[in-house]
Amino acid sequence: ATTSLVSPALGAGHNVRARRLTTNSHLWSFAVSSFLALVVWLLTPQLLGLLGAKGRTLELAVSYLTIAVPALPALALGITSSAILRSVGDARRAMNVTLFGAIANIILDPILIFGFDLGIIGAAWASVLARVTTMAVGLYGVIVVHKMMSRPKFQTFLTDGSPLAAIALPAVSTNLATPVANAYITAVMSGHGDDAVAAWTIIGRIMPVAFGVIFALSGVVGPIIGQNYGARDKARMHETLRLAVWVNGGFTMGAWLLLAISAPFIVSQFQATGETADLIYMFCYWLAPLFFFLGALFVSNAAFNTLGRAHISTALNWARATLGTVPFVLIGSHYAGAAGVLAGQMLGAVFFGTVAVILGH
Repeated sequence: ATTSLVSPALGAGHNVRARRLTTNSHLWSFAVSSFLALVVWLLTPQLLGLLGAKGRTLELAVSYLTIAVPALPALALGITSSAILRSVGDARRAMNVTLFGAIANIILDPILIFGFDLGIIGAAWASVLARVTTMAVGLYGVIVVHKMMSRPKFQTFLTDGSPLAAIALPAVSTNLATPVANAYITAVMSGHGDDAVAAWTIIGRIMPVAFGVIFALSGVVGPIIGQNYGARDKARMHETLRLAVWVNGGFTMGAWLLLAISAPFIVSQFQATGETADLIYMFCYWLAPLFFFLGALFVSNAAFNTLGRAHISTALNWARATLGTVPFVLIGSHYAGAAGVLAGQMLGAVFFGTVAVILGH
């Protein structure tokens, strides 16, 4: 929502309006994230219980989130600043916002977890400090480098809330589908023991790294299709989507090859044993290529959003999160245990990824 409002204002030369929107988008991000962080912090044990956490798993998760959740507003401010930096064309600093936070986490994790022997408490404090770093880098770029902040005013704060919400709420609805589906899968996985949950967690860490290019691809497609849409060049729009799907396929195959080769290394680095190791091998050897259909869904959704048809993206994402997840996961869990859950959640994406590409064309 921030990018959608600030970048057109800058493009139109309305710099005062752009600075006002920058200020108020930060204030709204802080207000909303603070409220959500408070709710989650107060209800952490109950929410984890809904996900099926119990025993030692519940104890560790509560100890981590009790420390990490209050730092959510800092992360929200950093992400908002990153959106502003992209709007002004400073892609390098926008990248640095998350990059510096990741570097801080990489450095602090081993120091606090092993050096000070704090275990999961150390991991939580590393996350807090990384989020503060993200916020500091972002605000420095927005306030000091680009001078995009203005003095806040309560009346404009209320006024700008409406256009921000008009864009943000549909986007929230679309983006909620995936975590809702993941929460359901986690709850089902928890019924198969801690080893299954550990494998699901590790796979969740592997996917953004292995398929990072595909996530980035969906962000590239929108502007290209948008420019050709403005030029009324439908042939180029179709060509862009077609090439994006092919690129998605090429990178998926490359990532699958790397995962298959490095599977033993991944298992050893995570010190996975027993069923946890078996499930990781299963994903790397057999399920990874099915990410192609998720990538196709991401790319098509980006096209729908650019063309002003966000309702299609919302419908597809929620259909995959429900119809494409629940029955497949339940059947897989019943007949093949944790392995069936993994296979079910990937197979469910095949149908909706295919539908998305057909609708996009």
